[in-house]
Amino acid sequence: MYVVKSMKVICSSEESLFRPEAVRWRERMKFMKPLGDVVVVLPCSMKKPYSNSKSHQKFKRGTKGYQELILTSPFGICPREMENTYPIQSYDVSVSGNWSYEEKKLAGELLISYAKDKDIIANVSGGYEEVCQEYLDDCTYTAVDGKPTSNDSIYNLRVELKKYKKIKRRERVLNELRSIAIYQFGKGGEEFIDDETIAKGRYHRKIFSAHKQIALLNRDMGLYSLSLSGGEKLAGLGLKVVEIDFDLKTNTVFAPGVSKADPNIIPKDEVVVTRNGDVVGVGRAILTGKEMEEAVNGVAVRIRHRKK
Repeated sequence: MYVVKSMKVICSSEESLFRPEAVRWRERMKFMKPLGDVVVVLPCSMKKPYSNSKSHQKFKRGTKGYQELILTSPFGICPREMENTYPIQSYDVSVSGNWSYEEKKLAGELLISYAKDKDIIANVSGGYEEVCQEYLDDCTYTAVDGKPTSNDSIYNLRVELKKYKKIKRRERVLNELRSIAIYQFGKGGEEFIDDETIAKGRYHRKIFSAHKQIALLNRDMGLYSLSLSGGEKLAGLGLKVVEIDFDLKTNTVFAPGVSKADPNIIPKDEVVVTRNGDVVGVGRAILTGKEMEEAVNGVAVRIRHRKK
């Protein structure tokens, strides 16, 4: 999956709830699992990623080491570890705090599904608070006078969180890497990141498993670019695989040469190209999996790395 950094997702009306990017995001959020014993619910911000905003910098002084969840429309929810991933890191929407029935319903249902049996602390106001009140049976509220960023609100949040054990840094790192893999590759993608996986680098991060680089996590997109070793691993999981019936000798796979493709592939996805079950290349999808199987002409995959 590849996305240009400057690409903005404009969400200017309630119809944005049904943009393909928003629908896909909400579907993938159903597979996410929180860490620890408590989930801290926070409002979104105009500035993206959220951590760059003044409000979230204040929140993080009290929430560091705990599972944070941001309520937002039209995407519903965003676990903190996903805030740098496209499209949540680059959507443009006015933050009014007023939520329609449909916005509250979509966010509320995802909130219930995500938090499940965890304790919930909500530092929210306005429409965000309405979502929590309407969809949560039990929740602790910390905002004072409708101002989540006030000193009193942050103090209340810290006091409540002291009752819970912080999540270890290593657990948080692995959870972030797995969450991105689930979003990018679909259900089962978390297995792409094993317990021994290591991430190196301050910005773009090289991802290693068993002493081999399996991917590059591009921070401009918050998504993985696969290496051939990563392709081997992903193919072993049966995810994003394109099977061809010819010897790959160039960096282009044309649709007539595709014998089978994962039906969940969409354009710009990272994919693994195989021949007789062996990985021969990795690259970016140009067509959907279904189109690859049915098209009689056109490019199906642009190859980044191939075995020579």
